[in-house]
Amino acid sequence: MSLVALSEMLGAPVRDASGVVRGRVREIAVAPQEHPTRIAYFVVRTADGERTLSPDAIKSAGATVRTTTEPTAWERYTPSDGVLLLKRDLLDQQIIDVHGRKVVRVNDVEMESTPVNNHLLLNVVAVDVGARGAIRRLSKGIVPSFTLRALLDRIPPRVIPWEYVDLLETDPARRVKLKIAYEGLSKLHPADIADIVEDLAPAEREAVFETIDEEVAAETLEELDPDVQKAVVESLDKDRAADIVEEMDPDAAADLLGELPEEKSVEILKEMQPEERHEVTHLLEFSEHTAAGRMTTEFIAVPETAVVDDAIEALRRFEGSREAVATIYLVGPAGKLVGSVPLVKIAISSPAAQLSDLSDPYVACAPDTPESEVAALFDKYNLITLAVIDEHGRLAGIITADDVIAMLRAR
Repeated sequence: MSLVALSEMLGAPVRDASGVVRGRVREIAVAPQEHPTRIAYFVVRTADGERTLSPDAIKSAGATVRTTTEPTAWERYTPSDGVLLLKRDLLDQQIIDVHGRKVVRVNDVEMESTPVNNHLLLNVVAVDVGARGAIRRLSKGIVPSFTLRALLDRIPPRVIPWEYVDLLETDPARRVKLKIAYEGLSKLHPADIADIVEDLAPAEREAVFETIDEEVAAETLEELDPDVQKAVVESLDKDRAADIVEEMDPDAAADLLGELPEEKSVEILKEMQPEERHEVTHLLEFSEHTAAGRMTTEFIAVPETAVVDDAIEALRRFEGSREAVATIYLVGPAGKLVGSVPLVKIAISSPAAQLSDLSDPYVACAPDTPESEVAALFDKYNLITLAVIDEHGRLAGIITADDVIAMLRAR
């Protein structure tokens, strides 16, 4: 058993049993429906046109391919759907390396060659995304093979095992785009996924958001540059876009929809669930550069008579963002804000303790407060969340620290 590189075999002479060169390797094919790793056939350019050569008829493969049959036994090559051609569909394609948390380029493909009963079994084992593959390709035909081998031995390999590579749908040109298994991608932090997505071509970005879980997609979308965020949503069909936007924080969803063309925004809103649609539509009424334009309507508020155990139960039921649970708000009759309790106090207090006894003086602002004043309040009082109250003193929403950071970065 030995490793052989795709670049080494491309262009290699194919010799018959008597040692006569009968053609050269142009492509190597895998039929994923039949076997996910097994080489199905070589495409060999001969004097009589292109032929397919089965590994069953190959006894050695590398810089030279040796076969046990004559070209007359090789079938004429006919392109077919669903076949992965390693040179055409892998080399120089961009894929996601979830371990390196970035987009990388395929420089070569490694195959495992195993002799079995006078022929070979060839299986794809990895894609080379490092310098070894690039140097091997660039040096082919220029640097003597023994010198090249000595050079490559000094360069550490950087490969992605084939088991982590999966295939996306082929496009109309029958080109196969690649991804690293999205299960692994979904386990990354949304900020890391966003960094990866921003390096992808538009089609690959769309593929990521079509595939990963809606909640992960929503968190990732919130981390993207606004222009990329807008482009991603515009590329998705309205049903998928609505599913993702529903999972976003209402304030982030409103900011996004406010930047989209009105027709696309209306389409997405129509597909959203009534409750989420109402929240986002309400926020769209406010200017983006005011407190109301920055607030989220997802927060935890309990009656002023509640105890710690009631707050814990509200925390269990809460489905909003992690940032929003830093403060539990106390409301009186008609939803009027009367106090706030930091989460840390709830964590260290007995279940029967009255929340009103744990309450701190709250800091609040009006919905039309300019965002510059919002930032000043966060700075002055070292806030994690800021309450937004209407003219009647009712809690309308909250602004979280991450929104203020995003606001300041946008400046």
